[in-house]
Amino acid sequence: MSADAITASYETASGSGRALPAPAAEPAPGAVPAPAGRRAPAAGEPRIEERDLTYDGFRYTCRISWGERSDAEPFLVLGGSSQDRNSWLRHEKWLTPHGSVVTVDLPGYGSADFLPAKYGVDFLAAVVRHLVDQLQISQVNLVAACYGGAVGLRFAQHYPHLVKRMMFVGMTTAITEEYEAAMARWDGMIRRGETEPIARELADRFMSPPGTGYVRKHAAVSRLVYQQIATQNPEQLRSSAEHNTRLMRHEWYRPEPVPGVPALVVTGEHDTLTTPAMGREVAASLPAARFMTIRETDHLAPVERIADFADLIARFCADRPLEGLPYATEPELFGAALA
Repeated sequence: MSADAITASYETASGSGRALPAPAAEPAPGAVPAPAGRRAPAAGEPRIEERDLTYDGFRYTCRISWGERSDAEPFLVLGGSSQDRNSWLRHEKWLTPHGSVVTVDLPGYGSADFLPAKYGVDFLAAVVRHLVDQLQISQVNLVAACYGGAVGLRFAQHYPHLVKRMMFVGMTTAITEEYEAAMARWDGMIRRGETEPIARELADRFMSPPGTGYVRKHAAVSRLVYQQIATQNPEQLRSSAEHNTRLMRHEWYRPEPVPGVPALVVTGEHDTLTTPAMGREVAASLPAARFMTIRETDHLAPVERIADFADLIARFCADRPLEGLPYATEPELFGAALA
């Protein structure tokens, strides 16, 4: 449900995808440990590493952008259904001064192994737990967008000891009947290879319609969403169809206990896919949450205001004030722990 992967259209990954040297400094608790035997990066050398991992027979890949601080919990970013581990490259330069950034192609998404639809959100949350364990991270600052929000919330519910803070973007507690009907129609279109009409329909769905309100980069982002979907290869189309089946077959949201850690729920001011009202419902389901909207954006707020969105992540995860920000509304408080 998220087109965050289009940020890769702005900037390509550094190097050939091979593992690159990691910092040699000893990490503090919570930070991503440097692999044994790695030297410190030379001047101008990217501080990037990629690791291929396997869980229950399915290969997946994570990307680590090493931060300048070893005393901070890393940012673990879970993107939406079109996610790619390179989707947040433009955000990294704003976030790495505050900590390392970990992104991931979970099974069934990006370049990871195909994942049959019988595996749902619980399985993907377990993969995230496996990732955190393999990276030897004690706790993460979780940033989860749209479908990644469903996975991230289940991860926090099942493995609460691994979460220091959690931020949800474009998240909802329920998929509407209208959207479920649309997914069934899209599934048929994908399986018939009707990429052009579904690309147009999905681009219109992700973007707010004309007259809703001013949205930054609206035309450019709409074109990129369309191009991303229309140019999918057969394997990507197969994964997209399986994702739709997964959404229809498994619970999106489950009202299980949630850890009482600081939480922030964010939507675009003009988001018509996961509306501010839906975001407030998510915030109300959490023990200690704040809710904010990002001005002049819709469902694709992370792309439309990259620097501002990254600033909001960094502020929240450093426990800095969120009041008086020029790009966002004032935080609304939800949950007994904050009230």
